[in-house]
Amino acid sequence: MEEIRLQKYLAEAGIASRRKAEELILQGKVQVNGKVVTELGTKVHPGKDEVKYENKIVQMENKKVYILLNKPIGYVTTVKDQFDRDSVLDLVKVKERLVPVGRLDMYTSGALILTNDGDFVYKVTHPKHEISKTYTVTLKGIVSKENVDNLRRGVDIGGYITKPAKVKILKTDEEKQITRLEIIIHEGKNRQVRKMCEAIGHKVLALHRSEIAGIGVKDIELGKWRYLSKEEVKKISK
Repeated sequence: MEEIRLQKYLAEAGIASRRKAEELILQGKVQVNGKVVTELGTKVHPGKDEVKYENKIVQMENKKVYILLNKPIGYVTTVKDQFDRDSVLDLVKVKERLVPVGRLDMYTSGALILTNDGDFVYKVTHPKHEISKTYTVTLKGIVSKENVDNLRRGVDIGGYITKPAKVKILKTDEEKQITRLEIIIHEGKNRQVRKMCEAIGHKVLALHRSEIAGIGVKDIELGKWRYLSKEEVKKISK
């Protein structure tokens, strides 16, 4: 096998996404053949060079796995958490070292992909691929048609105008004063759907991501997972 960039090696080993791996290198957390490396242009020869992260030998994974989890509320989407909170990785017990593809905040449930394929993570999280993500959101108050139209056109979520979204009202309850919307976006800004709803003046009561690229979790119990098929992996990363 020919030499590859260190950040790609780390991603292929399931340590982190390629972009996150670059941060780890710059922070001096990676060693090659016993020496700390901070240059992003560093290349390594798999099988010959010894790579360590946090003083543990890192080996590239041969078998690539892709898992779809129906994340419950109360779990963080991180490999390591500074507050030692429950992580989505606690729910998926496999021998491969996995990383989440993108994030769902602690209070959002639903579809989350985990994998040990760094190239897949890079493709799926890169903005140019515009992978659709479908959310069901319950809001406090009755959402007007004008506000639905605003969400469809794009709203300011703090110095950034969101791209056009698909939005439809699933349910309104005048007695309980709640509205349930379906929102489909192709972006992945931090807490984007929550911020979009706040931008139209409505508090989010519940948020669930039902689908990624049209692949849903309605047949997966909360806290459970399944492997993605080859066809599904191609559909997501095409």
